[in-house]
Amino acid sequence: MSEVTLTHRRLPHWKVDGAIYWITFRLVDAIPLDKCHAVQEARNLWLKRHPEPWNDAEWAEYNRSFDERIESWLDSGMGSRTLARPDARKIVSNCLLRFNGERHRLHAAVIMPTHVHILLEPLKGHNLSRILKGIKGASAREINKLTGGSGTFWLDESYDHVVRSEKQYWRFVRYISENPAKGGLRDDEFWLYEGGARLSSGSFPGNE
Repeated sequence: MSEVTLTHRRLPHWKVDGAIYWITFRLVDAIPLDKCHAVQEARNLWLKRHPEPWNDAEWAEYNRSFDERIESWLDSGMGSRTLARPDARKIVSNCLLRFNGERHRLHAAVIMPTHVHILLEPLKGHNLSRILKGIKGASAREINKLTGGSGTFWLDESYDHVVRSEKQYWRFVRYISENPAKGGLRDDEFWLYEGGARLSSGSFPGNE
């Protein structure tokens, strides 16, 4: 198994050499603060009782309790919905693809009006945190110029999980593919990338 390191800010982040990550980042106004605080408190308590890695039952419980609730809020389209603009989505997609194949491998991605889901594999010698900082920082600056905005664009912290099995990998690929329809979006309200969906040897450090 590859070396695993764990870092903490508001959310736990597992870092595994050679792994593929399921990552979500969202606009700073995508979910009202009172909803964010309530779910964060509940999640913190749950995480203390269920340290990673999780088994199938724990994954299912976590998804029911937190992921599905947050996703329903994101898909409801609250806040500015800046990424519903084609020109804003183009900036984000360009940033996702700019170093694809050089610093990272983008397996699949969807840009929704309020958030972004990606399956991303850092390539050897490149750090996930720096890759995400570059993508989010560059896109925020360009979109603020486009819209005349200022200040924070993305929520500071991203949500990421190591993909731990082939089954889980394809479930995330399917989720990305189905997310626009689930959110009731028109074809001109999202960007979908599935051309890189494939597996790499040694990408899964454990079982689901």
